[in-house]
Amino acid sequence: MKAGVASPSGVVIADVPAPKPKPSDILIKIKAIALNRADLGSARGDTSHGAATGRPVGSEFSGEVVEVGGEVHDFKVGDRVMCHSPGSHAEYAVSDYGRAMKVPDSMGFEQAATLPIGLNTLHNALVTAGRMKAGEAVMVQGASSGVGLIGLQIAKLMGAKLVVGTSTNEARRARLKEFGADLAVDTRDPKWPQQVLEATGGKGVNLTVDMLSGPTVSQTMEATALLGRIVNIGRLAGMKAEFDFDLHARKRIDYIGVTFRTRTVEEVRDILIKMRSDLWDDVKAGRIRVPIDKTYPLSEARAGHEHMRANQHFGKILLIP
Repeated sequence: MKAGVASPSGVVIADVPAPKPKPSDILIKIKAIALNRADLGSARGDTSHGAATGRPVGSEFSGEVVEVGGEVHDFKVGDRVMCHSPGSHAEYAVSDYGRAMKVPDSMGFEQAATLPIGLNTLHNALVTAGRMKAGEAVMVQGASSGVGLIGLQIAKLMGAKLVVGTSTNEARRARLKEFGADLAVDTRDPKWPQQVLEATGGKGVNLTVDMLSGPTVSQTMEATALLGRIVNIGRLAGMKAEFDFDLHARKRIDYIGVTFRTRTVEEVRDILIKMRSDLWDDVKAGRIRVPIDKTYPLSEARAGHEHMRANQHFGKILLIP
């Protein structure tokens, strides 16, 4: 099969063997592939984000089931599915049955490909790790990404009284209210924590999902309420920075790290089950959506990666096999 594989210079198209499903897997003919920021690292062989050199990169896609493992009972050949599983930059991929979801009848493959990672990551961050309660003030750092937009919508659907989204791009920031943000702020403005404090009556937000980290972390704590929670799911602004330990202690903030990279198959299955319990009716009804910024054929995967690297997109970038 054709696949976009990792190389020292980035993603390249190559002929590789099609994957073989294990007993707990389904084999999927891919119809649409969604890009994520981690793909840029894995495309250069960064194994902390998945693919080794010569292996297909990517982790989010939709398609049609063409083979079912002997231990799988919830899927059959011909089912339309969307998955959060490695090796998506390809014509075929396998997924553990617990990482796959049936595509609602009213949804096309392209829209379906935009949802799995955002739904599972942000529900886990907000509800499970972040312990979000209805009536709280919630902030999503890096809200104009596809995952961030889903986070805004989940926070609103789960009953947040105030939803704050951040973006450093003026045009993208202006669109955040379409997806549930009550306030949109620019983290390049040194006074942005004061804007959040003013919007929350001086208290700060109860919960932040942070995809930035880096040098914004102490500012995020400034904007956080007493006994607030910050869930670290991304490091787009940097892996290391100064950390105001006294501010962290005075506000008694829970600073929580999460990643799928160290989770077991059983843990990932449980995350999906919990997400579906809270959100699947909203997914089927189209109340959670992600705009598609641009599509490329799989043969132009590198161009798609460069478009993402330029950081000018709003929503998801897709590849089509």
